[in-house]
Formats: sequence, structure tokens, C-alpha cells
Amino acid sequence: MIKSMVYFGHISIGEVELWPKGETNVAAAPWVREIRVDRLSPPSERCLPLAVLHTVSSGALCFVMESRPSPATADDEPPSSLVAMHTACLRDNKTAVFPLGAEEIHLVAMKPKSSLPNHACFWGYKVPLGLYNSCLSMLNLRCLGIVFDLDETLIVANTTRSFEDRIDALQRKLSKEIDPQRISGMLAEIKRYQEDRSMLKQYIDGDQVTDGGKVYKVQSEVVPPLADNHQPMIRPVIRLQEKSIILTRINPSVRSS
Repeated sequence: MIKSMVYFGHISIGEVELWPKGETNVAAAPWVREIRVDRLSPPSERCLPLAVLHTVSSGALCFVMESRPSPATADDEPPSSLVAMHTACLRDNKTAVFPLGAEEIHLVAMKPKSSLPNHACFWGYKVPLGLYNSCLSMLNLRCLGIVFDLDETLIVANTTRSFEDRIDALQRKLSKEIDPQRISGMLAEIKRYQEDRSMLKQYIDGDQVTDGGKVYKVQSEVVPPLADNHQPMIRPVIRLQEKSIILTRINPSVRSS
């Protein structure tokens, strides 16, 4: 057992006892005495965080971490910051993220076996940086990632018309569906198409889009000529890397293309 201090940013939020697990040499790691949580992950809407991390973490469980026993407190005394973080993670299906260079440790809130009040228990999993968020995005959207071949012959493109056609088709199916789970899935899909159509309309109308409160403006990108007798083409492009969305025009001079 190792005694460690947990921080959220630069603020100490509690002292814990840490038990290394598996084959990872956690006890010798330089960070083991100070667990510095950087942020909470996005919520997992479809799978428990434990299930996601158990699947994507090659090293399996790294350690178990529990808050140190504390003297009995009054019923009306607010929980410690560590317990409050534990409660928020359990309630919202989030993890506490501890960055380690090219990797990150996710602290998964577990329901403690102890019946003591103000007690927090976390399991720690180490994964490559950004892998957990990438998996959540696909799970929450019910989408799989696509691996493109090198000559880029495979591509999925959407226009305002294609979004409208998909929304209309789903709404017709929705009017005949009685299964609550399928209805929920269709409504989520319609909402996603409507949001994407709205973003595309912003791009068409003003050469910019607003996403998450941030404004993205077009950048001119030069497309190399396909043959020696062709001229290079300049396209107005907006890239939303986190959503894997690229906005551009087939014909740069025609806004609706």
C-alpha cells in the first residue's frame, strides 16, 4: 500500500491509499505520491466507463485507490472535495483524468464496499492520450471510425439535400415505429442530422461556423493539379478535427456546391 495525495489542478482534494495491481510497476513511478487530476472526461451515454476502459486498456487495471479513513463527521457536514469528485463521476458516468505525457490515467469511480460515510474508491486504468474520448465519441453517436485507403477512393460526402432526404426518411419510419428503444435511436439520429445541416447552412451563408461557442472561419487550401495541363484549385475549407468534419465546396465559386 502506498500513501498518496490527490490534486485537482493545483488544489489538494484528499489523501488516499493506493494498491498497485497487475504487472505494471506503479510503485516505482515518480507520480505515484501525487495524483494530479487535470479534468473530468465527457459523460459516457451508452456504456459504463469501466466497460470502455476494460476494453481499450492493454495493461488492464493499474491500481485501486481509496480515500483514507477519517474520523466520524456530522451528518450535515459537506463531503470532502475527493468524495464530491467521486460522487460526480458515479452520477454522470465520467472519469477523472490524470495526464502522463503520451498517456493518461483514468480514475473510474467505484461503489465502495465500505459503508463508511465520505468514502471514495477509484480504479486506475492507463491508456494512450485521447483514446478514451475517441471511443466515447463513437459510442455516444453509434458510429464507427472509418479507415481510408491511401489513394482516397473512399469518402463520405453530405450536402444540404442529402441531410434533408435522410431526415425525411427517418421521420417517415418514426411515424410507424412502436419500439421505444428504436424511437429513441431514430430521434437521436435525426437530431444529429439537423445539427449537421445547420452547421452546413452556416458555412454556405457566411463562410464560417460556430461550434461550442467558438467561431471557425474558412481557410484557403491549395489543391494540387490532377494533371500537368490542369491548374491548381483553391478551396475554402473549415476543419473541425474533434468531430472529424470537413466543410468545403466541390466548385469553390458556387456556394451551394
